[in-house]
Amino acid sequence: MKKKMAEPSSSKFKNICVFCSPKSGMSTQYSKAAAELGTALATRKIDLVYGGGSLGLRGSVAVTATVGGRQTLGVAVKPLAERKDIIGTSIGNEFQVISIHGRMAYILLNADAFIALPGGLETFEEIFNIASWAHYNIHKKPLGLLNTNGFYDGLLAFLDHAVEQGFMTQANRRILVSASSADELIDQLQDFVPEVDPIMSQVVWAPESSGNKKRALDLNLRL
Repeated sequence: MKKKMAEPSSSKFKNICVFCSPKSGMSTQYSKAAAELGTALATRKIDLVYGGGSLGLRGSVAVTATVGGRQTLGVAVKPLAERKDIIGTSIGNEFQVISIHGRMAYILLNADAFIALPGGLETFEEIFNIASWAHYNIHKKPLGLLNTNGFYDGLLAFLDHAVEQGFMTQANRRILVSASSADELIDQLQDFVPEVDPIMSQVVWAPESSGNKKRALDLNLRL
């Protein structure tokens, strides 16, 4: 009798934001990993939020997610969206913002979780932006690094070093999870349980009288 293949675990995420570069990198493994991530999102019926465009790893993940039947939303900064030679043309829907900070705020409000593919300065900024906002108790959404070819080994080791030197807590370190495959990483994000910082949990970022947490968060983060 033919053995039935195991189905992927169901997802509690409606959408995931993928931080990825408009460059492909030196190894074909990076584009392959991006495509596998797009396929994994499609298989699990998770829509994609990303930085817009169609070049490099952005194109690889967006095309495969779209081919798999998922909705894609490119959140692009207007000056970059106008330069097709820099990011290309967004696949699926596009929402333009006027600033990079505004883009991060919009992405935070419209994604259930975050995954970073290998990338450069822009990707690093996005990783630590989301991680620091988690530290400040602005959100409790999980963040994962897709560690293709050990790309993030050095960064992960440096974070451990920061803990050892007393500049980060273990709770801070656990904000970032990592795995070498898309399916393993998504499973880890689904199992992620945020740790409550007793000090940061007392910080109030939005007016209590606002009555609309999402709107208040938007006003506090947007430029």
